[in-house]
Amino acid sequence: MQDHTLIAFVAVSLLFTCIPHTKSADLNSDKQALLAFAASLPHGRKLNWSSTAPLCTSWVGVTCTPDNSRVQILRLPAVGLFGPIPSDTLGKLDALEVLSLRSNRLTVDLPPDVGSIPSLHSLYLQHNNLSGIIPTALTSSLTFLDLSYNTFDGEIPLRVQNLTQLTALLLQNNSLSGPIPDLQLPKLRHLNVSNNNLSGPIPPSLQRFPSSSFLGNAFLCGFPLEPCPGTSPSPSPSPTSPSPSKAKKSFWKRISTGVIIAIAAAGGVLLLILIVVLLICIFKRKKHTEPTTTSVSKGKTVAGGRVENPKEDYSSGVQEAERNKLVFFEGCSYNFDLEDLLRASAEVLGKGSYGTTYKAVLEDGTTVVVKRLKEVVVGKKDFEQQMEIIGRVGQHQNIGPLRAYYYSKDEKLLVYDYVPIGSLAAVLHGNKTAGRAPLDWETRVKISLGVARGIAHLHAEGGGKFIHGNLKSSNILLSQNHDGCVSEFGLAQLMTIPPAPARLVGYRAPEVLETKKPTQKSDVYSFGVLVLEMLTGKAPLRSPGREDSVEHLPRWVQSVVREEWTAEVFDVDLLRHPTIEDEMVQMLQVAMACVATPPEQRPKMDEVIKRILEIRNSYSESRTPPDDKAEG
Repeated sequence: MQDHTLIAFVAVSLLFTCIPHTKSADLNSDKQALLAFAASLPHGRKLNWSSTAPLCTSWVGVTCTPDNSRVQILRLPAVGLFGPIPSDTLGKLDALEVLSLRSNRLTVDLPPDVGSIPSLHSLYLQHNNLSGIIPTALTSSLTFLDLSYNTFDGEIPLRVQNLTQLTALLLQNNSLSGPIPDLQLPKLRHLNVSNNNLSGPIPPSLQRFPSSSFLGNAFLCGFPLEPCPGTSPSPSPSPTSPSPSKAKKSFWKRISTGVIIAIAAAGGVLLLILIVVLLICIFKRKKHTEPTTTSVSKGKTVAGGRVENPKEDYSSGVQEAERNKLVFFEGCSYNFDLEDLLRASAEVLGKGSYGTTYKAVLEDGTTVVVKRLKEVVVGKKDFEQQMEIIGRVGQHQNIGPLRAYYYSKDEKLLVYDYVPIGSLAAVLHGNKTAGRAPLDWETRVKISLGVARGIAHLHAEGGGKFIHGNLKSSNILLSQNHDGCVSEFGLAQLMTIPPAPARLVGYRAPEVLETKKPTQKSDVYSFGVLVLEMLTGKAPLRSPGREDSVEHLPRWVQSVVREEWTAEVFDVDLLRHPTIEDEMVQMLQVAMACVATPPEQRPKMDEVIKRILEIRNSYSESRTPPDDKAEG
């Protein structure tokens, strides 16, 4: 007996030694799989995947596990992937939980190893050209499966009913045929199989979904669609029972003439009431319908500016998503597409003369700023040319770069980086009771210098003809280090020039109020107003109930200075440091030179930068202890 046991042990040992050891998967194997995927599949927008770059922190579309040991999420929507998905690449990412390859040009079959990744719970492959049958080997961990807008054919696999964790199954706009399986999926909340070639009755387990989930299938029937033919046949009349016509006739013979007249009168009254109600409904509908020039609705906002339905805010006019996709600029690291953007939650940040600005938070947590333009008067070609110029000009540390744009007949969207600190206007005039410390003098000088450099860069581009055209404190963003960054530049050429709103009169040069044509000299004027705003702490407008605002800021400063050169013009938060009064007066002189009424008397931005640097250096020297000066 012991000999037999020994022989069996030796045999098993030899068996295991003959089987090749599979290499345990790790981050390096994930990297090799992704590199093989990228090398096998052409892509329009260049991926920054490199074997020498750190995978988890610099690769576009890649998110790793918290301990950076494996690839957990891969999102590559709308990056121009073209051709069949190579097998034996993505299928090796056995720790992958989310895969999004939507809105590309992927073709041919879906490799079975992609859908069977054991840890995968979300698979987004919509808006491609994938074909063939839906793989039957789908991992049971799937909770979200979107294969819509492809050309899949064949039947819906019966194995789908084994995906008991599935909450969403989206298969619309394919070429699927045959019956719909009776999917007993308790967690299924979203189903769409519309616009296919499906046939037969809708299973009872799926009749709880709306008719829109099944429309576009000519041979599909049953609730919530039309009843299937022959499902409720009438019992055939027996020989002993009277025929329907005879029974009907004998019934009416038994009713007296008076009853018939009463029934007819009641029917007439009911018909009249229905007609009146119908007319009232039509009248009310016409009364409450507001004529619009576009198909964009405004959306419902709730307290705090939060949007109840974000899609109604900046996406309801998006009608041509397939022909007009989101256009990213080179060097942008974002990897979302238009569909992601339209599904983001949105919060109104502000409304300006060029449109409404939103903070958009995408499903993966990415936060961006979306500007919804209004009153754009140029066509698509001129719009795109101006966007390319703005994208090229925006490559500067003191410029808030435009990351992407979208153009359609009814909607124009711009995408910028989200800056948590916010704008200069918010920091300067925000709620001081919220615990936010006021800006000190050194920070204000730093912001002024950054903005000046940004404007000077804009003025140097485009052959010296490029302008901002809408400079104001709400368009100056502050980085984490409080560097001033100029945003929303170059849009004046695209817009109609409406009468200047009261809140912008203080920023606009006198000649712009007359000619409606901004210039580089008018940008200098607007910069001077910004500097006055930082020096005085007052907004260049008069707002009811606000003490930190004046009707015309440059004129107010001139009147105070004319009477007596005192510190009354400066922000009280700056007066706590009396040693900086000389520097503040020098900065005030720079600002007043910028807001000179004759445009030719205003300095160029290069001269302004030189003066601000001198003021900053003199302040730094005055703050340096004598001992430190001796050592230098």
